[in-house]
Amino acid sequence: MLEVDALRKSFYGTLAVDDVSFRVESGEILGFLGPNGAGKTTTMRMITGFLEPNAGRVTVDGIDAAQKPREARARIGYLPETLALYPEMRVREYVKFRAELCGVPRRETKARVEDALATCFVDDVASKPIGNLSKGYRQRVGLAAALVHAPQVLVLDEPTVGLDPRQIVKVRDLIRDLKKDHTILLSTHILPEVELVCDRVVIIDRGKIVATGTPETLRQQLTQAPGLAVAIQGEVPDADGILRRLPGVVRAARIGAGGETRVLLEAERGADLREAVFRECVARGWTLLELAPRQATLEDVFVRLLATRDAEEGPGGEGLPAAVEEPGAGEAKP
Repeated sequence: MLEVDALRKSFYGTLAVDDVSFRVESGEILGFLGPNGAGKTTTMRMITGFLEPNAGRVTVDGIDAAQKPREARARIGYLPETLALYPEMRVREYVKFRAELCGVPRRETKARVEDALATCFVDDVASKPIGNLSKGYRQRVGLAAALVHAPQVLVLDEPTVGLDPRQIVKVRDLIRDLKKDHTILLSTHILPEVELVCDRVVIIDRGKIVATGTPETLRQQLTQAPGLAVAIQGEVPDADGILRRLPGVVRAARIGAGGETRVLLEAERGADLREAVFRECVARGWTLLELAPRQATLEDVFVRLLATRDAEEGPGGEGLPAAVEEPGAGEAKP
């Protein structure tokens, strides 16, 4: 449904996006992740036609966006990170205005507007000025405006940024519901949200894709064996250093406080640390309160991947690691 092939974009000689390629299938939610300045927003602006790429191609529902830009844009709904709303306009008036801008036939406008308002749960404030709404409501008004022309593809740039936890849940549930009728490209910094919502993930750093696959695939490929959460009674300042020296331990990190010592251990692939940790605690007279497996999260993958890239790239900017990719999944076709 959405295909991005070898996109490149530079600003004043600085390469912001470098040979980015991926594909989002119909009915799929693809998480688009990366640190600040990685090139995510630039890529999404090229996909939506706000920026012209220096090289590469965007295809929407089989339509080349460079050759037929109006037809391609008509199939895309875009929710930017910074919403351009008119605070003096009322909600229904604004969504109707957006419908007219997007070329919705006049005979269909009223039904499309009401459907978008209801879908995004803003029909109860449809008569209120946008400037009087909370940020959560304004975000959903922006989403209703992106949906009103019934696009096949939705591009959502940080749709939950700045929202409170209750509003985040509402918008997250809405995005999951939209998957039934739309192909979705979702950019977010909230990594647990990606695991809850997205079918597949693309991670970009310094303009290049460094990993792609399902969250589960990335956890398996980019992390070691599941770690251990160890809790010891009392304060043991050197516990992480002692446990780090055990055979099979890759790294150890001390966390928390509150009258006990907690250490997170990461193991070599295939290593089982439980018996060694238990024996070490007994030998040192420590009271072991907890010894539980800890499954790696997408946040662990993200942090580790970028840390590895920093170490391998070095100050000179060379020696980039090869991208990690799920075999046969989501690659753009030449």
